[in-house]
Amino acid sequence: MRVVVVGAGIAGASAAFHLAEFGVEVYLVDDQAPGRATLAGAGIVCPWLSQNQDSRYQTLALAAVRYYPELAKKLAAAGESEVDYELIGGLVVGPSAKELDPVVHRLQKYLAMGIREVGEVRSLGLGQPRELFPYLDPGLAGVHLSGAARVSGERFRVGLLNAARRAGARQLAGTAALVRSGASVNGVRIAEKCVGADAVIVAAGAWSGELLRAIDLPLVVEPQRGQIVHLKVAEANTEALPVIVPVLNDYYMLGFRNSRIIMGATREPDSGFDFRPTASGVAEVLNEGLKIAPGLKSATIEEIRVGLRPMSSDGLPLLGMPISATGLVVATGLGRYGLTLGPYVGLLAAQLTVGKTPSSDCSCFRPDRQI
Repeated sequence: MRVVVVGAGIAGASAAFHLAEFGVEVYLVDDQAPGRATLAGAGIVCPWLSQNQDSRYQTLALAAVRYYPELAKKLAAAGESEVDYELIGGLVVGPSAKELDPVVHRLQKYLAMGIREVGEVRSLGLGQPRELFPYLDPGLAGVHLSGAARVSGERFRVGLLNAARRAGARQLAGTAALVRSGASVNGVRIAEKCVGADAVIVAAGAWSGELLRAIDLPLVVEPQRGQIVHLKVAEANTEALPVIVPVLNDYYMLGFRNSRIIMGATREPDSGFDFRPTASGVAEVLNEGLKIAPGLKSATIEEIRVGLRPMSSDGLPLLGMPISATGLVVATGLGRYGLTLGPYVGLLAAQLTVGKTPSSDCSCFRPDRQI
């Protein structure tokens, strides 16, 4: 069986890796368009504090969280041990412990449901969060949970690609166009070259809609610009810092190796495919971030990244086989939760493509569902 995967973000890279693992002949096509969401993703894996309270999302996210350690071990066994996935714990901060009571109750509810991945939950009085994340305002209280993880989306993506290529997958550079014959999608065209296939997985993020519309298949997915600021600090051990998880607002912080702290992010609908960093976007991130972490005022701005999140109109993934086209699997619409869901969605897309029973029921995410 030959399968073409269009898109080498984290979902597409995962699909290619798992297909190669299944013994499939795999071609992975990517045009390296700027604005890839994976590159700009923060890397917080903590769905119990997600703003998406839809039970369908939560079920999928929990399965995705449980799969991450297993997949990291698979990649290590394949020679990719530098994917930078770590369980480091998370912090929710606020001006008082009372204001954080709903967060505690929410986490305790998950624990009562048997979701042990949340980890240990403890309330922190005024000033205590700063002991764990020294740049925070000393007047903040907090809630700490040990189950939050951090992942470098780009490192994990590259690890998946390397392992897929090592297993025989072939990567092609260029802009793909789907080839359709009647009701079947049976390959892609890249410039003057046609690559025939038994099936095609479209995992092209925010660009997936354009690909499908070109063969008269509607797909409701739109780009949403997100700007994120990378800061450099003097301290060396920033990768051990807990993630600052957004609950009371939309802004987060987390540390990575090499004295780097990430602060983000904007959510800009109607951005189109404009991937520019803007003065207002960067100012928004810095203003909101420095409100809770004034200790970062003297940090150096190392880099500004911009990603175009693929957003569905109902906030849920677009995953599955459209009824009107055989040989096609769609895997996109992960929105702001791409790094939480992407590796697992890639597995599900690969399983659907080869006719395996998916590890999780994903029928509710059909890309042609009524929204």
